[in-house]
Amino acid sequence: MTAQDSATPPSSIAVGGAGTAHAIRGTHNTHGTRGGTLLAVLGVVAFSLTFPSTVWGLESFGPWSLVAVRSALAALIAGGFLLALRVPVPERRHWAGLAVVGGGVVVGFPLLTTLALETSTTSHAAVVVGLLPLTTAAFAAVRTGRRPSRAFWLAALAGAAVVITFAVQQSGGALSSGDLYLFGALLVCAAGYTEGGRLAGVMPGWQVVGWALIGCLPLAVAGAAVALSFEPVRLTAHGVIGLAWVAAGSTFFGLYVWYRGMASIGIARASQLQLAQPVLTLVWSVLLLGEHLTPAAPVAAVAVLVCIAVTQRAGT
Repeated sequence: MTAQDSATPPSSIAVGGAGTAHAIRGTHNTHGTRGGTLLAVLGVVAFSLTFPSTVWGLESFGPWSLVAVRSALAALIAGGFLLALRVPVPERRHWAGLAVVGGGVVVGFPLLTTLALETSTTSHAAVVVGLLPLTTAAFAAVRTGRRPSRAFWLAALAGAAVVITFAVQQSGGALSSGDLYLFGALLVCAAGYTEGGRLAGVMPGWQVVGWALIGCLPLAVAGAAVALSFEPVRLTAHGVIGLAWVAAGSTFFGLYVWYRGMASIGIARASQLQLAQPVLTLVWSVLLLGEHLTPAAPVAAVAVLVCIAVTQRAGT
């Protein structure tokens, strides 16, 4: 996940003062940076396991059931934390934005990627969704009215061309239904990330996701009741582990440590760490699912990462 949190604290290293105080503050800042980096890395690892865990979850649940139960469980976990910490309900003026976050991040992206993974391999989905940082940056530019540089747009278009070419080549000359689901997932998630980034300027990022989950809880519960009555459930160890991870690991834990880490080390540094996410997913697809990577998958993944790195250097 890449929604931005603007709560990056200033450096705690004092310019003047006694040498002892300067050393203590400098050590504290170093420890804080290391801790923030570790949290951000944990978030990236958690997110990289989402697709393999979804494939495991589909062994036991249908796609609609898996997404609905996943969202309901994640909302209950988030609600427990919000209640325990006595976090106040957001102001009414933020509810529309939270609805966009919920529709894009909590419902839209999980549902569309789950439907895609019924027919697409995890490695294929990882390469396509690796375009998400570029999609989010482009969406944010339109949403905020900023004008990115020409180098930014050229790199973004190059990344899109790589992904589309890869998807067409892997699907036998035409985009498959799974590809269409994945491209739809990119759009709705980018919208959710962009709105979440705006809201993260007025409340901690994990609270943004927490309240978005709570807002989707009635829909998730109703959806689970309907979906479970139509889709058969065949519980397996992989299925239960997959459901548990996408609910507690990816949706809650991953977002929590990611936002905490990003607030500590800054958005730019955290974004650099997330460049490893698609590659990690390719590794998990081999180790956990036994998939055989095509030669084009790692090549396309690295090409997308290069394009993302160029956009970050070009700035917005």
